[in-house]
Amino acid sequence: MRVLALPLILIALAAPVQAGPQGCPPGLAKKSPACVPPGLAKKQHHDHYRVGDRIDRDYIVIRYPDRYGLDPGQSYYRVGNYVYRVDRETREVLDLIGAIAAVLD
Repeated sequence: MRVLALPLILIALAAPVQAGPQGCPPGLAKKSPACVPPGLAKKQHHDHYRVGDRIDRDYIVIRYPDRYGLDPGQSYYRVGNYVYRVDRETREVLDLIGAIAAVLD
């Protein structure tokens, strides 16, 4: 059996590019969130906001938070299946309260 030695340039071209965590492609490593394709990032962002994000659409204001054991002096929004405590003026997320099922129980 004969083994052929490939030039180093071919071996380098065959190796996967690893620019970000866990082999993330260089273009996606620079994105926010990193390593998530833009279309998926929008969907994930819509389904789950983080502290500091601004909720600007598709939210429901929780009118009587004390009914659910939440502080009546705070503002709470429901987005999808999550409840968030938000700044009343800016709609900035201050805290993720949890999944709606957990809040209602």
